[in-house]
Amino acid sequence: MTLDVGDKAPDFDLPTDGGGSVKLSDLKGKPVVIYFYPKDMTPGCTTESCEFRDAEPDFSAVNAQIIGISKDSADRHDKFKAKHDLNFILASDENSTTCEDYGTWTEKSMYGKKFMGIERSTFVIDGDGVIRNVWRKVKVKNHVAEVLAAVKAL
Repeated sequence: MTLDVGDKAPDFDLPTDGGGSVKLSDLKGKPVVIYFYPKDMTPGCTTESCEFRDAEPDFSAVNAQIIGISKDSADRHDKFKAKHDLNFILASDENSTTCEDYGTWTEKSMYGKKFMGIERSTFVIDGDGVIRNVWRKVKVKNHVAEVLAAVKAL
């Protein structure tokens, strides 16, 4: 499935760091930034998460909620969050359902081997649950600034 700008964002209810859970429909009325990333504790994912951490006050200033989603367990998210002092929700999609719903669970290739994995992607969802921006195959450098500008433009 491929989602695009103007589509209704699929709802989800996922376990999070800290033993909690997050349901997209519970965040109605506020902008939501969902970024899908391959794996906790890896260089690119750590850089991206730390950039969202550093910009979180700017997102909060416009009432936006940041949610990072990967297939890592909620326990692993706890470790990742503590190690890097992350200040937003990390949700666990261990069975890939939400990744599939958002079209981020894709075939990848490394050193000639094909495998399934998360395509680094970001979605900005408005307060009505409609997708307003989509970035796929995200390059980490300057990405968070682009996302913040998109949220501020809502």
